[in-house]
Amino acid sequence: MKLQLTESAAKQIKAQLAKRGKGLGLRVGVKKTGCSGWAYTYDYADAVQGTDQVFEAHDAKLVVDGESLEFLNGSTVDYVRDGLKQTFKLENPNVDATCGCGESFTVKAGG
Repeated sequence: MKLQLTESAAKQIKAQLAKRGKGLGLRVGVKKTGCSGWAYTYDYADAVQGTDQVFEAHDAKLVVDGESLEFLNGSTVDYVRDGLKQTFKLENPNVDATCGCGESFTVKAGG
């Protein structure tokens, strides 16, 4: 199982944790929702729990729970700026299709 983290995303994670004053890293996951079935979740990770796996790059950490990992395996987490919008973005090879609004996705068969 593998997740990658761009330098831009790592820089943003470190900046947000410094501003917050605590935290281990960025927690990334998936939840069942939306018109296509799944959506990404982002939160601060203050600790590693039961089935969590930690990925580290550029001195920043991603924390992913075991259930979400199967949907995110092979993904790259980036931080992008598009005009006034700034957000974390996942490039996920497991995605089969996204909904029209871009908020949810379906996964390839077997994923």
